[in-house]
Amino acid sequence: MQSKTLILIILAMLLLVPSVHAEDALDWTTRGLAALDAGKYAEALTYFNNALAIEKNFTSALSGKAVALNALGDYTGALDAANQALAIRSQDKNGLSARALALFRLQRYEEAVVAYEDLYAVQINNPDACYKQAYAYQMLNQSVSAVVAYKKCTVIDPVNMELWNNLGIVYMNLGQYEDALSAFDRATSITIKNATVWNNKGKTLAALGRPADATECFSKALGIDPGFTEALDNRESMRGKFQTFNYSETATVTPTMSRLGTYYTTATPSLTMTTVAPAAEETLRQTPVSTATVETKTTYAPLSPLTALGALAVIAGLAARAGNKRK
Repeated sequence: MQSKTLILIILAMLLLVPSVHAEDALDWTTRGLAALDAGKYAEALTYFNNALAIEKNFTSALSGKAVALNALGDYTGALDAANQALAIRSQDKNGLSARALALFRLQRYEEAVVAYEDLYAVQINNPDACYKQAYAYQMLNQSVSAVVAYKKCTVIDPVNMELWNNLGIVYMNLGQYEDALSAFDRATSITIKNATVWNNKGKTLAALGRPADATECFSKALGIDPGFTEALDNRESMRGKFQTFNYSETATVTPTMSRLGTYYTTATPSLTMTTVAPAAEETLRQTPVSTATVETKTTYAPLSPLTALGALAVIAGLAARAGNKRK
C-alpha cells in the first residue's frame, strides 16, 4: 500500500510540473510586456528569454521577443522570432505586427506589403501600419496603390503632416500636380515649420507654371532651414523663369514741310517694351532705355476753289490801288 501511495504521489507531481512551468513562463512574459510598455526593451528581452527557457514554444513570449528585437534594431532576429510565434498561432497580433515591421525595416517591401495586409485581418485601424504599407508601395514605385493607401491613412490620421507630404510626392510622380498641391496645402495647414514640405510645394508650383509662388515657397523653406541646399538650388533655378516688363514713353518734336511754310508737330509717343530677367533689374535701373522714334507725317488738304477766288480778288484789289497811285 505504501509503495502504491508513493507511486501515485510521484505521478501527481509529474503531472503538475508542466503547469508550474507554464505559470512561470506566463509570469516572465507578463513582466516582459510591462517592460515593453515602459520602453525598457533590453529588460523586456531578458524576461521573454527567461520565459522561453522554461517553455520554448510559448507564443506570447516569442512575439514579445520579436517586438523587443525590432525596438533594439535586430530586425533579422525579430523576423525569426515572429515567424516562430506565427507558426504556432497564425493570428497572433504582436507576431503579425512584428513580422511586418521587421520586413519593412529590412527593406523587403514586397513582403512587407503582404504582411501588413495579414495584420489588417486582426487590427483594422492601425495608423502606423497603414503609413508603412503606403510607404512600401511608394518605394516599389507602385504609385497608384500608394495613393490609395495614403488616402486611407489620412482618413485614420488626418492631422499627420508626413502622410499628406508623401501623398503629394506620389501625386507629383504621377504628374497630377493639382492634386499634389492640394496635398501639400493640407500639410502646410498642419504645420508651417517644415522646410521639406515648403520645398516640395514649391516644386509643384514650378511644375504648374507659377514660378513667383514657387520662389516664395523655396524662400520659406530657407527661412526655416538656411542650409537647405536643395531649396536654395530650386530658388536659384527660378531666376529667369518669370519676367517683368518696363514700358518707356518718348515724345519727339519733328519738322513737317508744307507749301504754306514749316510747322512743328509732336509725334505720337512710342512705347518701347524691355524684357528684364530678375537678375538684370539692377543693371536696368543704371542703364538708359533706348527707344525707337515713330515718325509722324502731317498732311494738308489742297486749297478750295472759294479760297483761291478770294485770294485772286484780294490781289486784284491791291493791283488797282497801285495803279491809281501812279496816276
